[in-house]
Amino acid sequence: MDPKMNTITLTTAQAIVRYLAAQYTVVNGTETRLFGGGFGIFGHGNVTCLGEALYDNREALPLYRGQNEQGMGFAAAAYAKYHMRRRMMFCTASAGPGTANLLTSAALAHANRLPMLLLCGDTFLTRLPDPVLQQLEHFGNPTLGVNDAFKPVSRFWDRITHPAQILQSLPAAIATLIDPTDCGPAFLGLPQDVQGWTYDYPISFFDKRVYRIRSQAPDVAEVADAIALLKSAKRPMIIAGGGVQYGDAVAELTAFAEATGIPVVETIAGRANLLDTHSLNIGPLGVTGSDSANTIAKEADVILAVGTRLQDFTTGSWTAFSHDAKIIGMNVGRHDAAKHMSLTVVGDAKLSLPAMGTDYKSPAEWTTRAQSERAKWSAYVAENVKPGNRPNSYAQAIGVVNALCDPRDRVVAAAGGLPAEVTANWRTLDIGTVDVEFGFSCMGYEIAGGWGARIAQAEGEPDSDTIVFTGDGSYMLMNSDVYSSVLTGKKMIICVLDNGGFAVINKLQNNTGNESFNNLIADTPTAVNQVRVDFEAHARSMGANAETVSNPAEMAEAFKRAKVADTTSVIVMNVDPYEGWTTEGHTWWEVGTPHITDNKKVRDAHEDWESTRPQQRKGV
Repeated sequence: MDPKMNTITLTTAQAIVRYLAAQYTVVNGTETRLFGGGFGIFGHGNVTCLGEALYDNREALPLYRGQNEQGMGFAAAAYAKYHMRRRMMFCTASAGPGTANLLTSAALAHANRLPMLLLCGDTFLTRLPDPVLQQLEHFGNPTLGVNDAFKPVSRFWDRITHPAQILQSLPAAIATLIDPTDCGPAFLGLPQDVQGWTYDYPISFFDKRVYRIRSQAPDVAEVADAIALLKSAKRPMIIAGGGVQYGDAVAELTAFAEATGIPVVETIAGRANLLDTHSLNIGPLGVTGSDSANTIAKEADVILAVGTRLQDFTTGSWTAFSHDAKIIGMNVGRHDAAKHMSLTVVGDAKLSLPAMGTDYKSPAEWTTRAQSERAKWSAYVAENVKPGNRPNSYAQAIGVVNALCDPRDRVVAAAGGLPAEVTANWRTLDIGTVDVEFGFSCMGYEIAGGWGARIAQAEGEPDSDTIVFTGDGSYMLMNSDVYSSVLTGKKMIICVLDNGGFAVINKLQNNTGNESFNNLIADTPTAVNQVRVDFEAHARSMGANAETVSNPAEMAEAFKRAKVADTTSVIVMNVDPYEGWTTEGHTWWEVGTPHITDNKKVRDAHEDWESTRPQQRKGV
């Protein structure tokens, strides 16, 4: 350090880590580090320089050793989701395939608007040793490499070509990560030589900085237009999305709904905005929704869509609403607020909902009708999750766990049939306790995401549990973070529901007239040796407690044992691939079906599917 010049000589890697350690945020009135640490797998692209810097800061920025880079990214996404995007993690991977493995998790974070910082090795800037191990060569463009593939799945992307560059690039990356609108992955490509180069950095660059997430007030004129439209409604409805929680607006949503009597329906990302027992919670909406929410959505004349990006599973591929329904898009992001010709209110829900006032009241008969529909749905769910009502099912397993878990336990699910089953059948016990990753619907998120969620949960709610629902397909794709959870002492309860393959896609295959083919293991022609995986033995081999149960009653007892255990527990139960599905609550969903085929079943299914297309809104 040169006191006269007020500079300090550091390598690029040392400066990056020192800067990250000096960034703070405010959570519930308390200052805490913006980065809870990071996930890393070292290789020749990041071990020598970045690894050296991280070692010297291992207490300020704990580094969790991953087993797979994709899993690290999933864990980082789940960590950020638990903290409602107010805290986050970085991921570091080596040059080449290590970095390439992060592509899928970057796409997941981008789709879900979740912050994570990716610090990834890159080839040498000088090119003197080219081509290096694991380098992709593009003969006409030597600057092009694997890291360029992250541009479509990053909200911020840069390649550090000189140590001074981070003086601009790091603040810009963090400004993106904490922005309510632009939030998503930030990617920094770090050439191996540049990581070790030095620069005389201003000491002030490493001063502690405290961030507060920006809260954007809505435009007065937009609010006035929205109020006027809402006051014209005879059958109003609120769609509550994940942005309600990210915007810390659950209390404002609840107060507005209660003051106006407007029924509320939830998106997948917005599950756990309201308790299951709240009188205005009419249920989940859309393809994986409830009869109650979908019934009133069909009849609503004015829809206030709060903090939702109106994904096709929410809108039933835009068949869930009547053609003449008017939509008010209330969102901090202009892109999401303006979808389908919505009247926009661009601003945080926390400020926008109170600005709407409470002069308007929903007609009592409409609210009562919505509540009556919800009572019917609640009765259906109670029967649907009841053990013994049919062969073992996802819904029964969900019901068992729901009845025995604590209110603050966190539920994690992702791809396959479980997002639909959890969304439809889980009865919310406390606010913000459900993580159903369906923005990118990513197989393999479940266990890795559960690990990341548990790391975050242990920081503030160590007595609560993280409960993971996963199918056999996702378990087979990515299971190594069972071992990560054991190594790090971050206990999870993992329910592996084995239906013998990719059963939900087999269901879609059958529903479109196709024969079962290549989805269930039993229907895979090349699977000549029909062996079932011993998930219990596999989980035990990674240090977890594990047991296999035969039915929901046994699962209940196993879950009780898992609750009192001090390490990760895996509970395995076979479920029926054909008869176990929740059959009610679904809207139409657009899928591509063959317009020409010699197969009568496929042709009939296509005609049946297309017969409901007239319900689809065409942008208005």
